[in-house]
Amino acid sequence: MSKVALRNFWFQFHKWIGLLLAIAIIPISVTGAALVWHDALDKALNPQRFAFTQTEAKLDPSAYAAAAQRVLAPGERIVSLRFAEGEPVMIAAAQPRKDGARGRPGRTVVYMDPGTAKVLDKADGNAGLVRFMHGLHGSLLVPGVGRQIVGWIGVAMTISTISGIWLWWPTVGSWLKGLRWKRHRNFDTNLHHQMGFWIALPLFVLSLTGAWISFPAFFGKLSGDVQQTRPGQPDRMAMMRAKPLPNPVTSLDQAIASSNALAPEPVTSVNWPTDLKPEWSVSKNGKTVSVDDASGAAKLDKARGERPETTARLMRRIHDGTDMGVVWQVVIFIGGILPAILAITGLIMWWRARKWRGDLAKRQRRKAAAA
Repeated sequence: MSKVALRNFWFQFHKWIGLLLAIAIIPISVTGAALVWHDALDKALNPQRFAFTQTEAKLDPSAYAAAAQRVLAPGERIVSLRFAEGEPVMIAAAQPRKDGARGRPGRTVVYMDPGTAKVLDKADGNAGLVRFMHGLHGSLLVPGVGRQIVGWIGVAMTISTISGIWLWWPTVGSWLKGLRWKRHRNFDTNLHHQMGFWIALPLFVLSLTGAWISFPAFFGKLSGDVQQTRPGQPDRMAMMRAKPLPNPVTSLDQAIASSNALAPEPVTSVNWPTDLKPEWSVSKNGKTVSVDDASGAAKLDKARGERPETTARLMRRIHDGTDMGVVWQVVIFIGGILPAILAITGLIMWWRARKWRGDLAKRQRRKAAAA
């Protein structure tokens, strides 16, 4: 294949990927950019949840659990309790499953004042703008296969960045010529060329990591990651459908007291025992203590810091910016805004070229008729 033919091939490939995926790329990119600042966005949208008097928890965990239970609906059972400095105390409760319902049960989240256990807000865990944006970014709100659709879009975008660089590269002269602004007479085309070049590498990384998150089993085989599970431990999907025990044998206070013998640090989170995993899970600044509900026996799990970071976990951190520093978070934000602009400018370029070809065909027909 000649260089001209190869360039034409990449041009057609790049064009049709952009046209076919433009409608999906825009919401995925924009929501991804906004979710980089997830916590700040949540605080701006729900200020009532942060109207607390003190930033540190002053009461026993059971006091927060009792306060939350008083505002929960009948049949709702607490599944987790979380403490975080500078944030409200959060308790999540499983909603009763409707007859014949499948998948993960709904969640109700109760937000409380750390100093007084006063309930600040109660909300459906699957409702709200931030939750909507998570669903739109991760699955386009398509049930069942939405995650796979987003994954394939990530694959297509990964290839599109490569083809975009090929098309950006000047056919004659140094690559530095490609950095000049006026490569074309139209503003949108110059904007497309410039933004496409500067965002190509970050967009390649974000697209690849997004595909990695959507297809963990496939990429796990390539990277050699093996899912770590203990013998007899239910898989992740089963855990999502687990039901909290209605009447645990060991109380919350007893579970925390048992955990203190192995880890005396302050509690950061507690997970209630379920029908699939009948044990309390008490986290304390990176340490996790499991307390058997039937016997109250405690055992110290491997500390989080001692666990080797898998490639899959690294890909997720790179993709959403967790613990990656503010510079990379800004890059992710820009990497979410610019693809939306690239999609719009690409559509404008395609429509103008289509109109130009239509006008050219009309002029040729008029010349042929006149002849």
